[in-house]
Amino acid sequence: MARHPAARGLADDAAVLGWPLGQDLVATHDMLAEGVHFTPDCPPADIGWKLAAVNLSDLAAMGARPVGVLMGAGIGDGRGADWAGALLKGLMQCLDAHGTPLLGGDTIRSGPASVLSLTALGQLPPGSALSRSGAAGGDDLWVSGTIGDAGLGLRVAQGLSVAADPSGKAALLKRYRRPVPRLALGLALRGLASAAMDVSDGLLIDAARLGAASGLAVRLESSAIPLSDAARGTGVPVNDLAAMGDDYELLFAAPASARADVAAAAAAARTPVSRIGALCPGADLLLDGARPARLGYQHR
Repeated sequence: MARHPAARGLADDAAVLGWPLGQDLVATHDMLAEGVHFTPDCPPADIGWKLAAVNLSDLAAMGARPVGVLMGAGIGDGRGADWAGALLKGLMQCLDAHGTPLLGGDTIRSGPASVLSLTALGQLPPGSALSRSGAAGGDDLWVSGTIGDAGLGLRVAQGLSVAADPSGKAALLKRYRRPVPRLALGLALRGLASAAMDVSDGLLIDAARLGAASGLAVRLESSAIPLSDAARGTGVPVNDLAAMGDDYELLFAAPASARADVAAAAAAARTPVSRIGALCPGADLLLDGARPARLGYQHR
């Protein structure tokens, strides 16, 4: 599967990649652990897809174009060659869909549980990387796609009650297991967005992080938060949906004067975006004028 010339047919100790002259290197690394980030019965192809997608989402949040990835696979006890092969198939499906080569990596036995990791490399023009800290007071806050689907999909995966018909449950589960990295939108936002990040731990907590990084307060309107028909049909309150993780949508700020440009960039990227609030002087997050009881997932 490591077919890129830089992989050297996996015959050497490392890949050798010709880096584009005058481009900044963007590097990210994420892990998925069995029992923490995926259930033991999750189809391995879906795990592979998600491993690629969450890393590519980090590149999208920086406005970077993917160059290649390196995988580390700790295969748990009881997982055989068929499981590992399906894992790799799903990984390659996501990478191929986004024009990203696998450059190499390593595979080991990891004991009772599988632990997987990926390093993704990207490129962009010098000084053009998006960050969380560039927003200004008065900037609009935007988010791509829809919010809460993946959190509801996790409930479906865990066998918990979700008020949706079979097709709705299938759609929510797919959003959890196969997120779509918003790479085209990230590229389109370079030079336009004042701050950006991806939504991994929940819209509310990640919006609070973006605001804190920029030294600003966040004001959100629940009626503006985009929801899918499946999520809306469950009856789960929007403030709860906005505290659920794993959406991997792009959250970004832009000057109010750039609304038409944001809409044009989103259309060019074929990615829906919604204006959900604004940034202003201060240091807190309010949803409909009140502090939410819960923001999202807190890493220990």
